[in-house]
Amino acid sequence: MPAWQELYKQKKMTAKSAINKIKAGDRIFVGTGCGKPQLLVDELVSDDNDIVDAEIYHLLTQGDAPYIAEKYARKFRTASFFLAANVRDAIAGGRGDYIPMFLSEIPHLFKSGMLPIDVALIQTSPPDRNGQLSLGISVDIVKAAVENSLTIIAEVNEKMPRTFGESTIPLEQVDAVVPSDRELLEFSLPKADPVVEAIARNIVTLVEDGATLEVGIGNIPQAVLHYLAEKRDIGIHTEMFNDAIIPLIESGVINGSRKTINRGKITASFCLGTRKLYDYIHENPLFEFRPSEYVNDPFVISQHRKMVAINVAIEVDMTGQVCSDSIGYNFYSGVGGQVDFNRGAAHALEGKAIIALPSTARDGKVSRIVPKLTEGAGVVLSRADVHYVVTEYGIADLFGKNIRERVLSLAEIAHPDYRNEILKEAKNRKYIFQHQKELPTGAVNYPREYEMTKILADGSELFFRPIKASDSKHLRDMFYDLSEKSIAFRFFQAVKSFPHKFIQDFTSIDFSKDMAIVAMVKDVGGDQIVGVAHFYLNPATHHAEVSFLVRDDWQAKGLGTILLEILTDVARKRGIRGFEARVLTNNQHMLTVFYNSGYKVTTKKEEDTYLITYAFKDKA
Repeated sequence: MPAWQELYKQKKMTAKSAINKIKAGDRIFVGTGCGKPQLLVDELVSDDNDIVDAEIYHLLTQGDAPYIAEKYARKFRTASFFLAANVRDAIAGGRGDYIPMFLSEIPHLFKSGMLPIDVALIQTSPPDRNGQLSLGISVDIVKAAVENSLTIIAEVNEKMPRTFGESTIPLEQVDAVVPSDRELLEFSLPKADPVVEAIARNIVTLVEDGATLEVGIGNIPQAVLHYLAEKRDIGIHTEMFNDAIIPLIESGVINGSRKTINRGKITASFCLGTRKLYDYIHENPLFEFRPSEYVNDPFVISQHRKMVAINVAIEVDMTGQVCSDSIGYNFYSGVGGQVDFNRGAAHALEGKAIIALPSTARDGKVSRIVPKLTEGAGVVLSRADVHYVVTEYGIADLFGKNIRERVLSLAEIAHPDYRNEILKEAKNRKYIFQHQKELPTGAVNYPREYEMTKILADGSELFFRPIKASDSKHLRDMFYDLSEKSIAFRFFQAVKSFPHKFIQDFTSIDFSKDMAIVAMVKDVGGDQIVGVAHFYLNPATHHAEVSFLVRDDWQAKGLGTILLEILTDVARKRGIRGFEARVLTNNQHMLTVFYNSGYKVTTKKEEDTYLITYAFKDKA
């Protein structure tokens, strides 16, 4: 008989006997998430022990947290690093404490002795053939708590999967073994609603093939997994995951083949899921569970090329400050790993740090993009930390943007009913120009369906999308790059300056009537607009006036033809009957675009211009 088996017999005892090892005033750590040791927690609150004035610490736990009940106030005081639903109200009521900390730094509290742990209550798998117990589905900060606890009590459950990575502890280290056959706690996210699904679809547009993902706690990050079917070679480096990961592994979408480190492995610190997930990860070498001080280390995260971190917020102010752990003065969740992964992804090569949130709360009664954070709200991410903010209305890229640009970008993705409230307050604070036009309200949404990528004949790849009010800087740069000839062709006169008041007439579009499409290319300095096309509806005739402008170095490449095709598609779907345009007689490039449109074009000369008209019903 191996020596560990005899040792196992010696350490085995009832839950009551094990819990009696706890003394008055002890600091007790309770295991995380669905790995919470249920049998030990039930015995902890039994009337058969003499525990008083003990302190309980945990990250988050699923199921009940009976020790925080008011009737046990004499026995326990709870402190949590993250407020799950089972402790939130009690801590808000003063029966416990919230410890705001970066998840990557919590283990240091235990290791340094700043927060000494007297007793660790954990749940493990049975010993393997070498007498090693696996922490299974919850390694996170449990590993550090175990390694720095004076007494370790393990609820050994045959239903706990054995996981690989850094998930094991030797039986010799454990002081008491309590056998259990309870079903592990399970966790299922509610079905995503249309808003969450729209946000997830927006986020997926930022995920490239070969990216490594962190999907934080919450409906939105997990919903993203459901929209990755068309992606390739996705890697995972994340705090946690759930059942949604399984189909993506089986279809080959998630394979980790392009991960920079831990290649071919799904790296996480814990999981929340169902029995199906627990069976799937059991002794599965694809998964490696590592402690939070590794998984959440911003330096480790930053080593992943194309690292994408997806986290959620409660509200974001118009300058980009993010609150994600409180609703006003009331603590709601925790700092968790949001800052760790945001900073890690931001420093990764081609990395993307994403904050996502619905545009409203309380059934649309309040905006979650606000002129100022609610009184008492904590800033978890500073405005300098934030890169991408995503709602169901679009994506705002704030990195490197000034306050005026941030306000416009965030107002564009706010709920239409609240956009101009944000602009009004921004004007009051002198954050934006006083002449800034209002944004469309009501049911008018940014028409994302007209975003597309096209390849020109010379192989150049361009991204086409509807224009945004926040494009004024990009459009201004394009205008100043134009030759005098191109300026004259577009504006019918020499124009020497393009101030914001002039530019916003081209960027502020009422999409319920009109349309403007920009063609963009990526450059070393970021995205650049190299072409723009507008149409403005004449309600009297149901025709639209159309105009184009292409940067000189992109002319004669077919760009104008593509812009016209996109505008034509939009116009026809809206029931517009045809186009008209005024073109200088010597603007041969533009005339050719119209003549090659595929429609019967009527040309009428008026001094030095041609009036071009055609109806969509009249094919050439």
